[in-house]
Amino acid sequence: MATLLSYVSPPKFKPERDMPDLTGKIALVTGGNTGIGYQTVKHLLLKNAKVYLASRSPDKAAAAIQQLKDETKGKTAIFLKLDLADLPSVRKAAEEFLAKESRLDLLFNNGGVMISPPDMLTAQNYDLQFGTNCIGHYFFTELLLPALIQSHAQTNIRARIMHTTSIGHTLAPSGGIEFDNLKPGPKRDAWVKQAGSTLGPWRLYGQSKLGNILVSNYFARTYPESIVSCAVHPGGIKSELGRHGGSMIHMLGNLIQYPTWMGPLTQLWGATAKEEEVNGQYLVPWGKVGKASAQASDRELEDKVMAWLRDETKGF
Repeated sequence: MATLLSYVSPPKFKPERDMPDLTGKIALVTGGNTGIGYQTVKHLLLKNAKVYLASRSPDKAAAAIQQLKDETKGKTAIFLKLDLADLPSVRKAAEEFLAKESRLDLLFNNGGVMISPPDMLTAQNYDLQFGTNCIGHYFFTELLLPALIQSHAQTNIRARIMHTTSIGHTLAPSGGIEFDNLKPGPKRDAWVKQAGSTLGPWRLYGQSKLGNILVSNYFARTYPESIVSCAVHPGGIKSELGRHGGSMIHMLGNLIQYPTWMGPLTQLWGATAKEEEVNGQYLVPWGKVGKASAQASDRELEDKVMAWLRDETKGF
Protein backbone atom coordinates (compact mmCIF):
# COMPACT_ATOMS: atom_id res chain seq x y z
CA MET A 1 0.00 0.00 0.00
CA ALA A 2 2.62 2.54 1.10
CA THR A 3 4.93 1.48 -1.73
CA LEU A 4 2.15 2.11 -4.23
CA LEU A 5 1.42 5.52 -2.71
CA SER A 6 5.10 6.47 -3.01
CA TYR A 7 4.77 6.21 -6.78
CA VAL A 8 1.29 7.74 -7.04
CA SER A 9 2.31 10.72 -4.89
CA PRO A 10 6.13 10.84 -4.78
CA PRO A 11 8.02 13.17 -2.41
CA LYS A 12 8.77 16.62 -3.76
CA PHE A 13 12.35 16.59 -2.45
CA LYS A 14 14.69 14.69 -4.76
CA PRO A 15 18.30 14.43 -3.53
CA GLU A 16 19.74 13.94 -7.00
CA ARG A 17 18.09 17.19 -8.11
CA ASP A 18 17.76 19.30 -4.97
CA MET A 19 20.89 18.62 -2.93
CA PRO A 20 23.83 20.91 -3.71
CA ASP A 21 27.21 19.60 -4.75
CA LEU A 22 29.08 18.54 -1.60
CA THR A 23 32.62 18.57 -2.93
CA GLY A 24 34.98 19.27 -0.03
CA LYS A 25 32.38 18.37 2.60
CA ILE A 26 33.16 15.70 5.21
CA ALA A 27 30.25 13.57 6.40
CA LEU A 28 29.83 10.72 8.87
CA VAL A 29 26.87 8.33 8.98
CA THR A 30 26.34 5.89 11.86
CA GLY A 31 24.69 2.62 10.87
CA GLY A 32 25.77 3.34 7.33
CA ASN A 33 26.04 -0.23 6.12
CA THR A 34 22.32 -0.92 5.81
CA GLY A 35 18.84 0.56 5.39
CA ILE A 36 18.39 4.31 5.70
CA GLY A 37 22.05 4.78 6.60
CA TYR A 38 23.20 3.00 3.46
CA GLN A 39 20.93 5.12 1.27
CA THR A 40 22.16 8.27 3.02
CA VAL A 41 25.80 7.37 2.35
CA LYS A 42 24.95 6.66 -1.27
CA HIS A 43 23.40 10.09 -1.89
CA LEU A 44 26.25 11.87 -0.13
CA LEU A 45 28.78 10.04 -2.29
CA LEU A 46 26.84 10.85 -5.43
CA LYS A 47 27.09 14.52 -4.45
CA ASN A 48 30.87 14.16 -4.03
CA ALA A 49 31.15 14.31 -0.23
CA LYS A 50 33.90 12.50 1.64
CA VAL A 51 31.88 10.00 3.69
CA TYR A 52 32.78 7.94 6.73
CA LEU A 53 30.58 4.88 7.09
CA ALA A 54 30.40 3.97 10.78
CA SER A 55 29.42 0.39 11.54
CA ARG A 56 29.91 -2.27 14.20
CA SER A 57 30.75 -5.04 11.72
CA PRO A 58 33.85 -4.74 9.50
CA ASP A 59 32.56 -7.52 7.22
CA LYS A 60 29.14 -5.93 6.69
CA ALA A 61 30.76 -2.54 6.21
CA ALA A 62 33.18 -3.92 3.61
CA ALA A 63 30.31 -5.49 1.68
CA ALA A 64 28.33 -2.25 1.82
CA ILE A 65 31.31 -0.15 0.72
CA GLN A 66 31.88 -2.42 -2.27
CA GLN A 67 28.21 -2.27 -3.24
CA LEU A 68 28.23 1.50 -2.88
CA LYS A 69 31.29 1.67 -5.09
CA ASP A 70 29.47 -0.32 -7.75
CA GLU A 71 26.34 1.82 -7.48
CA THR A 72 28.15 5.18 -7.54
CA LYS A 73 30.60 4.45 -10.36
CA GLY A 74 33.68 4.09 -8.18
CA LYS A 75 33.05 6.44 -5.24
CA THR A 76 34.31 4.94 -1.98
CA ALA A 77 33.12 5.42 1.58
CA ILE A 78 35.61 5.14 4.47
CA PHE A 79 34.97 2.55 7.17
CA LEU A 80 34.92 3.66 10.80
CA LYS A 81 34.44 0.89 13.36
CA LEU A 82 31.82 1.97 15.88
CA ASP A 83 29.76 0.00 18.39
CA LEU A 84 27.26 2.41 19.90
CA ALA A 85 26.42 -0.12 22.60
CA ASP A 86 29.94 0.02 24.05
CA LEU A 87 31.21 3.37 25.33
CA PRO A 88 34.96 2.61 24.99
CA SER A 89 34.25 1.69 21.34
CA VAL A 90 32.47 5.00 20.90
CA ARG A 91 35.49 6.89 22.24
CA LYS A 92 37.89 4.87 20.10
CA ALA A 93 35.85 5.61 16.96
CA ALA A 94 35.74 9.32 17.73
CA GLU A 95 39.48 9.42 18.40
CA GLU A 96 40.18 7.57 15.15
CA PHE A 97 38.10 10.08 13.21
CA LEU A 98 39.69 13.08 14.92
CA ALA A 99 43.15 11.69 14.16
CA LYS A 100 42.26 11.73 10.45
CA GLU A 101 40.13 14.86 10.11
CA SER A 102 40.28 18.33 11.64
CA ARG A 103 36.62 19.05 10.95
CA LEU A 104 33.24 17.35 10.44
CA ASP A 105 30.61 19.12 8.36
CA LEU A 106 27.69 16.67 8.40
CA LEU A 107 26.97 14.16 11.17
CA PHE A 108 24.08 11.72 10.73
CA ASN A 109 23.33 9.97 14.04
CA ASN A 110 21.35 7.40 12.11
CA GLY A 111 22.10 3.96 13.61
CA GLY A 112 19.89 2.30 16.17
CA VAL A 113 17.82 -0.63 17.38
CA MET A 114 14.07 -1.06 17.85
CA ILE A 115 11.87 -3.15 20.19
CA SER A 116 14.72 -5.38 21.28
CA PRO A 117 13.86 -7.75 24.17
CA PRO A 118 14.30 -6.11 27.59
CA ASP A 119 16.96 -8.64 28.58
CA MET A 120 19.27 -7.28 25.87
CA LEU A 121 21.74 -4.79 27.38
CA THR A 122 24.73 -2.76 26.26
CA ALA A 123 28.31 -3.58 27.27
CA GLN A 124 27.88 -1.24 30.24
CA ASN A 125 24.53 -2.83 31.22
CA TYR A 126 22.16 -0.17 29.98
CA ASP A 127 18.89 -0.97 28.28
CA LEU A 128 20.01 -1.79 24.73
CA GLN A 129 17.63 0.63 23.06
CA PHE A 130 18.38 3.65 25.24
CA GLY A 131 22.06 2.76 25.42
CA THR A 132 22.47 2.45 21.65
CA ASN A 133 20.03 5.04 20.36
CA CYS A 134 20.56 7.77 22.94
CA ILE A 135 23.61 7.28 25.18
CA GLY A 136 25.93 6.08 22.44
CA HIS A 137 24.98 8.84 20.02
CA TYR A 138 25.12 11.55 22.68
CA PHE A 139 28.61 10.47 23.73
CA PHE A 140 29.81 10.18 20.14
CA THR A 141 28.56 13.68 19.34
CA GLU A 142 30.17 15.16 22.46
CA LEU A 143 33.51 13.61 21.53
CA LEU A 144 33.21 14.92 17.96
CA LEU A 145 32.38 18.48 19.04
CA PRO A 146 35.91 19.80 18.31
CA ALA A 147 35.56 18.75 14.67
CA LEU A 148 31.99 20.05 14.39
CA ILE A 149 32.94 23.43 15.84
CA GLN A 150 36.05 23.56 13.67
CA SER A 151 33.85 23.07 10.60
CA HIS A 152 32.27 26.45 11.23
CA ALA A 153 35.63 28.02 12.03
CA GLN A 154 37.13 26.82 8.74
CA THR A 155 34.16 27.24 6.39
CA ASN A 156 32.03 29.92 8.09
CA ILE A 157 29.11 27.52 7.61
CA ARG A 158 27.56 25.82 10.61
CA ALA A 159 28.01 22.07 10.86
CA ARG A 160 24.83 19.96 10.68
CA ILE A 161 23.81 17.16 13.02
CA MET A 162 20.81 15.00 12.10
CA HIS A 163 19.59 12.93 15.08
CA THR A 164 17.33 10.12 13.89
CA THR A 165 14.28 9.86 16.12
CA SER A 166 10.80 8.50 15.35
CA ILE A 167 7.11 9.18 15.74
CA GLY A 168 7.59 6.35 18.22
CA HIS A 169 8.83 8.96 20.71
CA THR A 170 5.15 9.47 21.54
CA LEU A 171 5.15 5.95 23.06
CA ALA A 172 7.52 7.03 25.83
CA PRO A 173 6.27 6.46 29.41
CA SER A 174 4.22 9.17 31.09
CA GLY A 175 7.34 10.35 32.92
CA GLY A 176 9.18 10.79 29.64
CA ILE A 177 12.42 9.13 30.68
CA GLU A 178 12.05 6.72 33.58
CA PHE A 179 15.61 6.40 34.80
CA ASP A 180 14.87 3.37 36.99
CA ASN A 181 14.25 1.20 33.92
CA LEU A 182 17.52 2.03 32.17
CA LYS A 183 19.74 -0.42 34.08
CA PRO A 184 19.06 -3.95 35.41
CA GLY A 185 17.80 -4.40 38.93
CA PRO A 186 14.60 -4.97 40.92
CA LYS A 187 13.04 -1.66 39.83
CA ARG A 188 13.63 -2.38 36.13
CA ASP A 189 12.36 -5.93 36.56
CA ALA A 190 9.17 -4.63 38.14
CA TRP A 191 8.74 -2.04 35.40
CA VAL A 192 9.23 -4.60 32.61
CA LYS A 193 6.77 -6.99 34.26
CA GLN A 194 4.14 -4.29 34.63
CA ALA A 195 4.63 -2.95 31.08
CA GLY A 196 4.29 -6.41 29.56
CA SER A 197 6.22 -8.34 26.92
CA THR A 198 4.50 -6.59 24.00
CA LEU A 199 4.08 -2.99 25.11
CA GLY A 200 7.23 -2.86 27.24
CA PRO A 201 9.77 -2.95 24.39
CA TRP A 202 7.78 -0.30 22.51
CA ARG A 203 7.76 2.01 25.53
CA LEU A 204 11.51 1.49 25.97
CA TYR A 205 11.96 2.30 22.28
CA GLY A 206 9.77 5.38 22.69
CA GLN A 207 11.83 6.81 25.53
CA SER A 208 15.06 6.22 23.59
CA LYS A 209 13.63 8.19 20.66
CA LEU A 210 12.37 10.91 23.01
CA GLY A 211 15.92 11.03 24.34
CA ASN A 212 17.19 11.66 20.80
CA ILE A 213 14.97 14.73 20.48
CA LEU A 214 16.00 16.12 23.86
CA VAL A 215 19.68 15.65 22.98
CA SER A 216 19.14 17.33 19.61
CA ASN A 217 17.44 20.29 21.31
CA TYR A 218 20.36 20.58 23.73
CA PHE A 219 22.97 20.81 20.96
CA ALA A 220 20.84 23.25 18.96
CA ARG A 221 20.51 25.60 21.90
CA THR A 222 24.02 25.21 23.35
CA TYR A 223 26.02 25.73 20.14
CA PRO A 224 23.82 27.97 17.93
CA GLU A 225 26.79 29.88 16.50
CA SER A 226 28.52 26.82 15.07
CA ILE A 227 26.01 23.95 14.83
CA VAL A 228 22.61 23.25 13.31
CA SER A 229 21.02 20.34 15.18
CA CYS A 230 17.75 18.66 14.18
CA ALA A 231 15.73 15.64 15.25
CA VAL A 232 14.47 13.65 12.26
CA HIS A 233 11.49 11.32 11.98
CA PRO A 234 12.29 9.44 8.74
CA GLY A 235 8.85 7.86 8.34
CA GLY A 236 7.72 4.25 8.46
CA ILE A 237 10.45 2.69 6.33
CA LYS A 238 11.20 -0.90 5.39
CA SER A 239 14.58 -1.76 6.89
CA GLU A 240 16.32 -4.19 9.22
CA LEU A 241 15.31 -2.03 12.20
CA GLY A 242 12.28 -4.21 12.92
CA ARG A 243 14.19 -7.48 13.04
CA HIS A 244 13.16 -8.05 16.67
CA GLY A 245 9.47 -7.81 15.79
CA GLY A 246 7.31 -10.90 15.33
CA SER A 247 5.84 -12.24 12.11
CA MET A 248 2.68 -10.13 12.51
CA ILE A 249 4.72 -6.92 12.71
CA HIS A 250 6.71 -7.91 9.63
CA MET A 251 3.54 -8.70 7.70
CA LEU A 252 1.95 -5.42 8.73
CA GLY A 253 5.16 -3.56 7.93
CA ASN A 254 5.19 -4.91 4.40
CA LEU A 255 1.74 -3.39 3.89
CA ILE A 256 2.14 0.04 5.46
CA GLN A 257 5.86 0.86 5.34
CA TYR A 258 7.47 2.94 2.63
CA PRO A 259 10.35 1.66 0.47
CA THR A 260 13.87 2.07 1.81
CA TRP A 261 14.88 4.66 -0.79
CA MET A 262 12.53 7.14 0.88
CA GLY A 263 14.15 6.73 4.28
CA PRO A 264 17.00 9.24 3.90
CA LEU A 265 14.97 11.98 2.23
CA THR A 266 14.09 13.99 5.33
CA GLN A 267 17.54 13.91 6.91
CA LEU A 268 19.21 14.75 3.62
CA TRP A 269 16.83 17.68 3.25
CA GLY A 270 17.62 18.78 6.79
CA ALA A 271 21.35 18.48 6.20
CA THR A 272 21.25 20.76 3.16
CA ALA A 273 18.23 23.07 3.74
CA LYS A 274 18.58 26.72 4.69
CA GLU A 275 19.88 26.96 8.24
CA GLU A 276 17.18 29.25 9.59
CA GLU A 277 14.48 26.77 8.57
CA VAL A 278 15.64 23.80 10.60
CA ASN A 279 17.89 24.50 13.58
CA GLY A 280 16.37 23.01 16.73
CA GLN A 281 13.41 21.64 14.78
CA TYR A 282 11.69 18.28 14.55
CA LEU A 283 11.72 17.23 10.90
CA VAL A 284 9.12 14.93 9.37
CA PRO A 285 8.53 13.24 5.98
CA TRP A 286 9.29 14.18 3.39
CA GLY A 287 11.41 17.19 4.18
CA LYS A 288 9.43 19.62 6.33
CA VAL A 289 9.24 20.96 9.88
CA GLY A 290 6.79 19.17 12.17
CA LYS A 291 5.83 19.23 15.82
CA ALA A 292 6.96 16.69 18.39
CA SER A 293 5.16 15.75 21.60
CA ALA A 294 4.93 18.11 24.56
CA GLN A 295 7.47 15.94 26.41
CA ALA A 296 10.02 16.68 23.69
CA SER A 297 10.00 20.38 24.55
CA ASP A 298 10.05 19.89 28.33
CA ARG A 299 13.14 21.87 29.32
CA GLU A 300 13.16 20.50 32.87
CA LEU A 301 13.15 16.93 31.52
CA GLU A 302 15.86 17.84 29.04
CA ASP A 303 18.07 19.23 31.80
CA LYS A 304 17.61 16.04 33.84
CA VAL A 305 18.43 13.83 30.87
CA MET A 306 21.52 15.81 29.93
CA ALA A 307 22.82 15.78 33.51
CA TRP A 308 22.22 12.02 33.67
CA LEU A 309 23.99 11.43 30.34
CA ARG A 310 27.02 13.45 31.43
CA ASP A 311 27.26 11.52 34.69
CA GLU A 312 26.84 8.11 33.04
CA THR A 313 29.50 8.73 30.38
CA LYS A 314 32.01 10.29 32.76
CA GLY A 315 35.20 8.26 32.89
CA PHE A 316 34.77 6.64 29.48
